[in-house]
Amino acid sequence: MLPHSSTTSAFLQELFDLTGKIALITGSSQGLGCVLARGLGQAGATIVLNGRNREKLRNAVCALTDEGLKVHGYAFDVTNSVDIQQAIPRIEQEVGPIEILVNNAGVQRRGQLESIPEATWREVLETNLTSAFLVSNQVIKGMIARKSGKIINICSLMSEVGRRTIAPYTASKGGLKMLTKAMAIDWGGYNIQVNGIGPGYFLTEMTRPLAENPEFDAWLKSRTPMDRWGDPRELVGAAVFLASPASSFVSGQILYVDGGVLATL
Repeated sequence: MLPHSSTTSAFLQELFDLTGKIALITGSSQGLGCVLARGLGQAGATIVLNGRNREKLRNAVCALTDEGLKVHGYAFDVTNSVDIQQAIPRIEQEVGPIEILVNNAGVQRRGQLESIPEATWREVLETNLTSAFLVSNQVIKGMIARKSGKIINICSLMSEVGRRTIAPYTASKGGLKMLTKAMAIDWGGYNIQVNGIGPGYFLTEMTRPLAENPEFDAWLKSRTPMDRWGDPRELVGAAVFLASPASSFVSGQILYVDGGVLATL
């Protein structure tokens, strides 16, 4: 719900204040997930990092703790329902109720559609789409009981458009867009807002090979009205907005942060 304040400046600060909130960000031991976690932490939230690689997770927790943030790390597989059913109650018992959930875990596997093995197809769909269903369905129990919560699904430009050689990814992110809308419909009556963020092309370790390819780099910049790659930190504002009281009447939406790619042919 919206905060109440006697002064305009205090009201605006409260709108985006996450102090005291607990946020779980899946797939956050590195990359965009870690950047989003840092941003939520800087806005005041206690952040819970997740990943399967315990060493990477431990390093991320130490790094963010050194920055003065309140950080916890829990290693579990977001595609494994048994892992999730054990991890979420443990987090809520040891850290507190999860009030913000960011379903960020994702993978990319490239290849011509006709030659993609079934195992690869299933891996991408389970990581990018099914994990959001599994984790949300466990976290939502507490949100419904409290009649309050925020869920942010990390979608993609590929929730709307496609490119060659990434059919499983496109299918998973298109499904995640529609799952976001379904969650917003089913859970809106409990004062739970569910939205998505659709990143465009951002410079990360995963995309660095593309950025270092002169042909792809030139194509991407020509396709992007802002004529550049995104900085991962440029996603933080969208995440804080969707996690905060400022978005108390926003639900079922996908906020594309893409430098204008979807606005042009």
